[in-house]
Amino acid sequence: MVLQTDLIRLEEAGNLSGLFHERVRRTPERVAYTHFDAGSQRWVDTTWREMALEVGRWQAAMRREGLQPGDRVAVMLRNAREWVVLDQAALGLGLVTVPLYTDDRPDNVAHIVEETEARLLVVNGRRQWRRLQEVKAGFDSLRRIVSLANIEIEDGARDRHLESFAEWSFGCHGEPQRLEADADTLASVVYTSGTAGRPKGVMLTHGNLLGNAWAVCDVEPLTADDVFLSFLPLSHTLERTGGYYFPMFYGARVAYARSVQQLGEDLRAVRPTVLISVPRVYERLHARIAKGLSRKSALSRSLFELTVKVGARRYLRGLGQAAWRPTQALWPLLDRLVAARIRAQLGGRLRFAVCGGAPLSPQLAREFSALGMPVLQGYGLTEASPVVSVNRPADNRFDSIGAPLKGIEVRIGAGSELQLRGPNVMRGYWQDETATRAVLDADGWLRTGDQVRQDEAGRLYITGRIKDIIVLNNGEKVPPSEMETAIGLDELFDQVVVAGEGRPYLSALVVLNAEAWPAFAAECDVDPADPDALLDRFVERRLLQRIGRALHDFPGYAQIRRLSARLEPWTLEAGLMTPTQKLKRKRILTLHERDLTRLYEGNGDA
Repeated sequence: MVLQTDLIRLEEAGNLSGLFHERVRRTPERVAYTHFDAGSQRWVDTTWREMALEVGRWQAAMRREGLQPGDRVAVMLRNAREWVVLDQAALGLGLVTVPLYTDDRPDNVAHIVEETEARLLVVNGRRQWRRLQEVKAGFDSLRRIVSLANIEIEDGARDRHLESFAEWSFGCHGEPQRLEADADTLASVVYTSGTAGRPKGVMLTHGNLLGNAWAVCDVEPLTADDVFLSFLPLSHTLERTGGYYFPMFYGARVAYARSVQQLGEDLRAVRPTVLISVPRVYERLHARIAKGLSRKSALSRSLFELTVKVGARRYLRGLGQAAWRPTQALWPLLDRLVAARIRAQLGGRLRFAVCGGAPLSPQLAREFSALGMPVLQGYGLTEASPVVSVNRPADNRFDSIGAPLKGIEVRIGAGSELQLRGPNVMRGYWQDETATRAVLDADGWLRTGDQVRQDEAGRLYITGRIKDIIVLNNGEKVPPSEMETAIGLDELFDQVVVAGEGRPYLSALVVLNAEAWPAFAAECDVDPADPDALLDRFVERRLLQRIGRALHDFPGYAQIRRLSARLEPWTLEAGLMTPTQKLKRKRILTLHERDLTRLYEGNGDA
């Protein structure tokens, strides 16, 4: 890879604070961040120099608050330039940031704040503060809660901790301070959004996060003209490393999406060249495309299928994985009629998209890549800062998670478990040596809990998860996540949990799409408003037929024979989903234990 003039080298940065200060020094007048201003109803730019001034103001207020190096600062902000300002202000003073999800449960927030003994908590405004009042007794360690927005509070109801940013920072200003500590200094405690049990605080150093972002630079060079659209929570380490620190090495611009609901509008307005996301985003876009095609003629559907077929071979030929076929001569026409119109929905300039956080269906990766939007699937975990491996634009395999990043060693342990070692591996779990020793050995090898195989070129392929494998009573082993992903490609199914541990066959708990349900109910000749319709055995048979088609590539024993359907989704607020949209399987199975018992009564025939 040829290093560009504006690319900051790892040794020039030294630590995360140094990366920011070096970027400000090199390109002070370049646009760093773009956000939508609700007041003026337009997109507004912020330069690196302006970012530095804001960092200096925050640092002055933090020093006046009496915060000392090593103190923890909890960040409960939605994606915005203020998240970066706060993070850099804290890092520059040797403070430790503790990211919190804005829609996390109040009791979970209180647990994290109490466990880390955070001294400062920063929130967006009234909505978050009011929810936290339910558990304010858990905030004894806090000196201050700072709200970016002013919060009007009735007399007598004021929280002694609470202060608006305007009040808290009044009269504060100064040059931003750069941290001179080495890369081993603790930078952040990031709580994993585990699918079972209490989350654990992952201790990540400056070297962990900075080195991982630097290693990502080797995947595909950026330019100063590249634009990221940030919508995954910055509390998610994938977005923090890939959508914040990584572009800073190059000085690429980052725009902040307004909301998931307005993502389509923002994609068309910002026109990003790079996108970082989780599978659910691509699954929703695929469902939207499928829904649109269902309303069109058979000719239009055939034209789309031909476009994907020809586009996929064209894409694979460019990678040296397929030969030329005469049908590729049709591509210019198919591109103009079909592919270009779909790309326009994502802004029309996307060079590549990175997908992580959970497995992405190879079918979807193939479809989007065929349409001219290459999707590079990767793999990581918070304990690894988080990126471990990723497909490269010049070597993309739809069913692979790619080769490890430079500097990361991997080995396959007992039970085909992926284990890794490198500068990106965490220091350990916050105040939990027992949990640390369970996953991190004395030689620095981290156990991931994921099962893999590796090909001769070094690419990794996920084959299952050690704890998530379902073993039927006949000894057959089934990876439920792959089946759930396949079923979820059908627009009728919003959420799926496959069950069957120790049972004679597999069953499923499904949440149906509320918009698609009425039409399906009409096909089944039942009233969609009747709650008993979901219990109708004919409806169940029809749903099982849909699922059977989705699972046609799976072996015979990996088929769903019974299911329980509902319309009410499993939510984060109910404690059934993580902030990164992963379902908490064990909690859901426990909640619906009676439903599951019913599904295994009798001989299991629907």
